[in-house]
Amino acid sequence: MEDQSHRVLSIQSHVVSGYVGNKSACFPLQLLGFEVDFINSVQLCNHTGYKHIKGQILKSEELEELYNGLKTNGLLKYTHVLTGYVGNVTFLTKLVEIVKDLKEKNPGLFYVCDPVLGDNGQLYVPKELLPVYRDTVIPISDLITPNQYEAELLSGIAIKSKDDISKTTDYFHGKGVKIVVLSSVQLQSEEKLILFGSSIASNPKTLVSMEIPKLPSSFTGGGDLFSALLLAWMTKTKGDLRASCEKTINSMQCVLMRTLEYASGQGDPTSPASLELKLIQSKKDIEAPPNNLKCNLL
Repeated sequence: MEDQSHRVLSIQSHVVSGYVGNKSACFPLQLLGFEVDFINSVQLCNHTGYKHIKGQILKSEELEELYNGLKTNGLLKYTHVLTGYVGNVTFLTKLVEIVKDLKEKNPGLFYVCDPVLGDNGQLYVPKELLPVYRDTVIPISDLITPNQYEAELLSGIAIKSKDDISKTTDYFHGKGVKIVVLSSVQLQSEEKLILFGSSIASNPKTLVSMEIPKLPSSFTGGGDLFSALLLAWMTKTKGDLRASCEKTINSMQCVLMRTLEYASGQGDPTSPASLELKLIQSKKDIEAPPNNLKCNLL
């Protein structure tokens, strides 16, 4: 019953078929007891890994219109904001205005930003978004979840060692972010992926790390799922970074392993359709994550 007072405004992409963006985030949040209102920054028939892509992009004026409608009806009772993919500067600037307005209405509002810029050395968005994220979005965020490439782009620090990770998280703390979780770092000397988290939300500072087995495939929508689960567990554990990362990653691994298992039985196990996240089938693992992988305090 305790979570019924939590209401999330999630602003990110949407697909008609498959699981990325809001389609990847809303179901897990709802399973974990959160009310979710969502605005779709884009609406596509499917994610961009498919051969054909059709759909619409929401304009900043349309975002403002939706927000003003919610405001007029007294519906801005949000405890959390979650943002993901945004494709242009004007939309991102309007989003910043909205988050600031919501924080004015509720100073305790918790803003989780997944700065979706790119991965594996490749930008997904226009480079003009980078300074907007760095200078206006990051400073108003409470929790950010960049991948390694995004963290390097935003901080200007190349991550090659654990010392670089510490410098990077400190850079973001210096910008005003209370909690930084680098979701998937691969150091040159390591074969596994590593999660690193740093929190200055309480004293003393909390540092955590977690080794994550690298699976033999790449998945679309995993980052969106990660941010949603982390938002939920950070709330449910009252800010326990170690427990939240542990629960989030253990749920994630179950979803990804189940997805791989399904894909292996398909004609083409590497096709985008075969590798759509198996969220519905992982309901129990989202609600009650197993305790297979451990998160360590540093």
